[in-house]
Amino acid sequence: MAEAKKANWFKRFFGGIARYFRELRSELRKVVWPTPRQVLKNTLIVLACVVIVGAFIWIFDYVAGLGISSLLKLKG
Repeated sequence: MAEAKKANWFKRFFGGIARYFRELRSELRKVVWPTPRQVLKNTLIVLACVVIVGAFIWIFDYVAGLGISSLLKLKG
């Protein structure tokens, strides 16, 4: 039984790249993109969360620094 001849590496390589981009285009058509209003709302939520978490970290750092400095004063 004769085997089917493989395409050369050049055709396999670039054929694979072409197939990848065809499939990518097909998948991107299925994506439900958010509206600009949704993007703005989500961005504001993320920024608010970042500010809140940053404030908690800053407060914890300040209190921990006070605690460590008072411990060092007691020792010294």
